[in-house]
Amino acid sequence: MGKRKETSTNFENKTILSGECNQIYASSLISVQWTLIICCQLAYGKMRFSELKKSIPNITERMLTLQLRKIQENRLVIRTAYAEVPPRVEYELTAIGKELIPILEQLGERGDRHKNALLVDFKE
Repeated sequence: MGKRKETSTNFENKTILSGECNQIYASSLISVQWTLIICCQLAYGKMRFSELKKSIPNITERMLTLQLRKIQENRLVIRTAYAEVPPRVEYELTAIGKELIPILEQLGERGDRHKNALLVDFKE
């Protein structure tokens, strides 16, 4: 996963647009491919790393780790480490993250309607 150079026009445009438009700022929090699915999985409740890994097809451990860190930085997810042997770590949505659940559900419903509309148009 590469980072944008802070001197690039793309980075500058994204920064300016995120500051000017709340919708762009909000969508940038979940726009990374894996962030959305991680939040959807955590909407069901706390999960351990291994449970998340199993529930998300084709994600590597490295990518899951990187995405969880990024989501934590954005304060959508909280990581709780327990002082046990073997170590146990759980992830869950924060209060801000839980506010996303109705939005994620609406996105899912919208996606379903759109796919079905495409299928109907395709069959005609």
